[in-house]
Amino acid sequence: MGMYDICCIGHITLDKVVTPKSTVYMAGGTSFYFSNAISNMDLSYMLVTALAEKDKDIVEELRSQSIEVKAFSSAFTVYFENIYTKDQDHRVQRVAQKADPFTAVQLLSVDARIFHLGPLLADDIPTELFKPLSEKGMISLDVQGYLREVRNRNVYAIDWRAKKEALQYVHVLKANESEMMVLTGETDVRKGAKVLFDWGVKEVVITLGSKGSVIYNGRNFHIVPAYHPITSVVDATGCGDTYMAGYLYYRSKGKNLQESGEFAAAMATLKIESSGPFTGTEEDVMSLLANNKRKMFIEEV
Repeated sequence: MGMYDICCIGHITLDKVVTPKSTVYMAGGTSFYFSNAISNMDLSYMLVTALAEKDKDIVEELRSQSIEVKAFSSAFTVYFENIYTKDQDHRVQRVAQKADPFTAVQLLSVDARIFHLGPLLADDIPTELFKPLSEKGMISLDVQGYLREVRNRNVYAIDWRAKKEALQYVHVLKANESEMMVLTGETDVRKGAKVLFDWGVKEVVITLGSKGSVIYNGRNFHIVPAYHPITSVVDATGCGDTYMAGYLYYRSKGKNLQESGEFAAAMATLKIESSGPFTGTEEDVMSLLANNKRKMFIEEV
């Protein structure tokens, strides 16, 4: 097995997406979107996940794309129902099944330079495992799952009780604007990022949707634009996970925060143009970046 550049840890979900026009079943979750997005990049990668025996075909599908997967068995696979009303912004989320939480043995079974944690619900990844994991490699965390609790199958927004204890072991934290507000109580992105940095996070990544993203490392605020899709916006599901795949890939290559943020943003833009996970290459991302920079130059002139 050896040492991997990046290991993502998180449950794969089965998603039922209901819109006024259709009902679609598909795999999802941070680990699914992240794994697909990073699969064509030049690095060694491993996914650690857990799902029910009957759903192992999702894992086989990932392996057929040359993604290395360590799949543990869980009594159930996480099952999300996402019900969208006419305006795509309003989503009712229900959880029909939950998977078993990850254990220390499962989490510590892989050696990697960067561990990207993608909890989907508050009890997926026990926070007491952060310290031992941080002694093996750098922890990157997408915080969304710690802010979601299931009661009677409904998903409720909660604050993360163990946040200050856990975040001191986190190197990179990714949160969107509303997650940042829940965690810090701040509505101002700069103030919120500073609070998270003061709690021990070394690289605070705040995604702002169509307004781009901001990365803070205790010294500078790196402002990253959102790039324009070449075609149209089709499906934003998994955009944040795709962004983090690009960001961590570039950081693992020794690129700076600004370059990594821009590469990540371009990757997320390419993802938004189609439904399902990002399947492109580094060259695709570079050409989108070049196109956007050319446009910006022409507009300025």
